[in-house]
Amino acid sequence: MALILYVEDDSANRTLVQRILAAEGHEIAEAGNAEEALAVLERHTPDLILMDINMPEIDGFTLTKRIKANPAWQHIPVVALTANVMKGDRERVLQAGCDGYIQKPLDVDALPRQIASYLSKTS
Repeated sequence: MALILYVEDDSANRTLVQRILAAEGHEIAEAGNAEEALAVLERHTPDLILMDINMPEIDGFTLTKRIKANPAWQHIPVVALTANVMKGDRERVLQAGCDGYIQKPLDVDALPRQIASYLSKTS
């Protein structure tokens, strides 16, 4: 299936998403912060990046902009997984360079279909 990088500072969220997507046959690379994510990207080219927006130090907006500015990574779709659901948040996520937006709390039944939809756009 696909290699998915999940960038999320909350370990419980990482575990939940990892279990859901691994059950679908995907391989998950996890990063707890932006620096870990950049280190993973130096070693692997994921098919999709799931990006938490609210992270300490370097947030998901800034990290997404850095990823999209790098010619080696700019083709990788970045989908925000975020609790930012106020008016205008979706637009800010897309303006930062994210290719999609999934709001938290996650719908565990819908998540595999949502991920499959984003992956089908890249193949």
